[in-house]
Amino acid sequence: MRSAFPEIVSRMDASSTEKPTSPLEREISRRRTFAIIAHPDAGKTTLTEKLLLYGGAIQLAGHVRARRDRRKTRSDWMTMEQERGISISTAALQFEYNGYRMNLLDTPGHEDFSEDTYRTLMAADCAIMLLDASRGVEPQTIKLFKVCRERGIPIITFINKMDLPAKDPFSLLDEVEKVLGITAIPLLWPMGSGKDFRGVYDLVEKKVHRYERVAGGASQVPVTVGGIDDPTLDEIMDEYTARVFREGADLVQNALPPFSQEDFIAGTITPVFFGSAVTNFGVQLFLNNFLTLAPQPPPVHLTDGTDLLPSSPVFTGFIFKLQANMNRAHRDRVAFLRITSGKFERGMTAFVPRLGKQVHLTNPVAFFGQERSTIDDAYPGDIIGMINPGTYHIGDILSTGKPPAFPDLPRFAPDMFASLIPTDTSKLKQFKKGIQELAEEGVVQIFSTQDGSVVIGAAGQLQFEVFRFRMEDEYGAPCRLEVMPFECSRWIRPSDANKFSSYDRIVKDEKGRTVVLFKSEYRLKSFLQTNADIPVYDHPPQAD
Repeated sequence: MRSAFPEIVSRMDASSTEKPTSPLEREISRRRTFAIIAHPDAGKTTLTEKLLLYGGAIQLAGHVRARRDRRKTRSDWMTMEQERGISISTAALQFEYNGYRMNLLDTPGHEDFSEDTYRTLMAADCAIMLLDASRGVEPQTIKLFKVCRERGIPIITFINKMDLPAKDPFSLLDEVEKVLGITAIPLLWPMGSGKDFRGVYDLVEKKVHRYERVAGGASQVPVTVGGIDDPTLDEIMDEYTARVFREGADLVQNALPPFSQEDFIAGTITPVFFGSAVTNFGVQLFLNNFLTLAPQPPPVHLTDGTDLLPSSPVFTGFIFKLQANMNRAHRDRVAFLRITSGKFERGMTAFVPRLGKQVHLTNPVAFFGQERSTIDDAYPGDIIGMINPGTYHIGDILSTGKPPAFPDLPRFAPDMFASLIPTDTSKLKQFKKGIQELAEEGVVQIFSTQDGSVVIGAAGQLQFEVFRFRMEDEYGAPCRLEVMPFECSRWIRPSDANKFSSYDRIVKDEKGRTVVLFKSEYRLKSFLQTNADIPVYDHPPQAD
């Protein structure tokens, strides 16, 4: 896979540890921009809400498990997300906590939306890897971890659902190390699990944190603090649980290597926390530790071999996501901008290399789910929204000086395809608009055949369902999807199009580049073996 855009330097510049001297540096030092990665059902949306709860951004958390009359989770704004209780589209949430500006990117958990997640990780400086205590490392976790490792993103691990039956904590640490190849260093140690879960022991502060259950997990949980030898622990735990807890805490303190911030930033170790997001326990401890562990916005490594420092006076940023119809009342489109250097000011002018012209940045907004507020300024690490009347594309660079040499943001070959057919010819205008805007977002990839019919490509069936739902719900354009018998695709040179058999299908992507659809992975491998001289690409080539 090619180097991702933009590749964040994994080791912080030495000057980042020095006391900030300018207003810009002070603002940079208090930014924390992070994403949450997890396998579906690990509790990602729940943890997101509880971070907001303890950050003071919301007063009452919506319980995602309730089927009736549940409050909509703040990060899930799409109608389909609210109905199904899953995260489909990346949400950008901004809030203040203890003097820090937190930019939280809540990524889709479902593997069908891995490309949206991949792009979002381009905008993150750190990732929270959420694991289910009863399941450990799962397939989607592995995929997302690999993306983080490729980009050099430091990873903090939160092992969730300790209030339910769980694997042995040592087994979980061992699984992280063996499956993911990263050393797991616990900073908290659990006191039991399931119905016997009584709290956590802070291995750094040498303090035990007990908790009381809060009905529904809707508000902040009260915590009682004591030491590991506190006799009251023997009153709240049976003899066996108390002994296993104390032995485990002693073992991890003496047998495991000490935590190193330098190794964490380098991506060779991951600090581990235990807790229960649904009951709120361990969340505030985690959040407080996160502030000191997570890096401030680092330099960006450019393709010309130089580093773009966030403290540079030149404003730069890049568009990593587009989203249509976030505000159903206005049916507008929003471009998500990650600021990488300098200071953003409302009304400023920036150059967009793809357009070859200056654009006025007049309508910047900060997000909190569906809610938005106009902002006057922003700094490196911030994620802001720009009202987008078709101006911006994913991967666009904005700069007030010479545009930085960011690598391109790759797209990946889909492996499911369907013909898209409008079922109401009176809605063709809405049909075409929906295709254009959803394709720009990257919901699916759009291809066209020689006869002008539309083919959509996706990584999984859920993408098809979301596409069709949004076409009808947001654009009023009912349509039908007919699945096509192709399993994979590759970009090719136009001059090679006549070298493929009738088993294959030649189409064009939205930029007119030539793509071949293969009936099966076997067919693709067979073609590659017998036609080694014909290049094929699993992402769009730089020049077609």
